[in-house]
Amino acid sequence: MEIISECKYSIHDISRTEIDRDSGLPRFNMPFELGLDLGCKRFGTPTQQEKVSLIVDIESYRYQQFISDIAGQDIFGHNNNDENLILIIRNWLSLELDPQVITPGGEIIFQRYSNFQAALPEICARLNWNPARLPFNDYSNAVAFWISSNPIP
Repeated sequence: MEIISECKYSIHDISRTEIDRDSGLPRFNMPFELGLDLGCKRFGTPTQQEKVSLIVDIESYRYQQFISDIAGQDIFGHNNNDENLILIIRNWLSLELDPQVITPGGEIIFQRYSNFQAALPEICARLNWNPARLPFNDYSNAVAFWISSNPIP
């Protein structure tokens, strides 16, 4: 909640509500976090009222079946496709960030993401990590290591 309250930009994928294997119940973290973010924007401090959110789902209008109170928001469908999702996020960020910053095209970002994914098992093996059970901090460190070893030309 602290991160949500502090960040100006947020991305919410409301399609990520898979059934938990242990409990048999859906995980609603993403819609909950979206609600917190929208609440900050509506009722928060002046800085929080400047928050900007990107909302994505598998299909653009699927949300109407389960969370109709967010009608009026632009929700982008990614069709459960990593490349589509990366293109959506890249294009959104290029509109929101400093226009002096040149953002690589979505195809380049997706290719780099694919290259990182291919390298992740080797990175984890060198560090004695299980790639299937990486906590966020270790995953972030693996990303930072890979980026430093593979700069954009």
